[in-house]
Amino acid sequence: MALQEDRARLMAHFAGDISKHQNKWSDLWDKGDFLPWDRGVPNPALVDTLTDQRDLLGTCFVEDGFGNKRRKRALVPGCGKGYDVLLLAGFGYDAFGLEVSETAVNRCYEEQKANGHKYPIRDDSSGAGAVKFMHGDFFGTDWMINIEGDGKVDLIYDYTFLSALPPSFRPDWALRMAQLLAFKGNLICIEFPSAKDPLIGGPPFALPPQVYTEHLAHPGKELPYDDKGHVKEGVSGPKSPVALTRVAHWRPRRTHEIGKGQDWVSIWRY
Repeated sequence: MALQEDRARLMAHFAGDISKHQNKWSDLWDKGDFLPWDRGVPNPALVDTLTDQRDLLGTCFVEDGFGNKRRKRALVPGCGKGYDVLLLAGFGYDAFGLEVSETAVNRCYEEQKANGHKYPIRDDSSGAGAVKFMHGDFFGTDWMINIEGDGKVDLIYDYTFLSALPPSFRPDWALRMAQLLAFKGNLICIEFPSAKDPLIGGPPFALPPQVYTEHLAHPGKELPYDDKGHVKEGVSGPKSPVALTRVAHWRPRRTHEIGKGQDWVSIWRY
């Protein structure tokens, strides 16, 4: 009952002008008394993915064509209080968290100061990566000055970020992912809520696996949906030259309680 009440309250908060969607997230952070998406810890499905899928993800280091080695960079858009960012740093990545709210960024640094010790180094030979929390619009570019080089990253993690965006944002979401991901990088998505009726609305907005497969195959392209709110499959033409391809897809053995029995984990690459 409490879950239904929280979802109804969240949907009511976001009803109305879609152009103010991001400001409404900031309003919730500024007020601070209603953050129903905050689970207090990283998703266990991400912990298990980073631990068990090293053959797919590789090490936390990358070499350039001259033999110079650096840490891989990981980005968490819509990082909340930064739990996943701190986890990724413990796995050796230089980890960047992005939030549209300055208040949220401050909460991230508070979490790091208070509980950073709860995120151990996972491999002593690799050590921990750096942590940076950034305020900015995912669809903008100002925040990219914080990332060395061309601003591209080697790993992107999306759990509840896409589900927080109205469906009309999905073409731009897919295009931005394609723009930000390095050529040999990995996009990790925990697909939630995958079993929700799309007509109910959101946030969180329904995200069956087909949303990912269709939009990431056609970044930036407006795709047709049927009258039940489902994206139409196989009717949008050939894949884009910047399409991302799913290389793994499975039901996680562990995830947050709210997603048990419906979450999927997927990994995407060029």
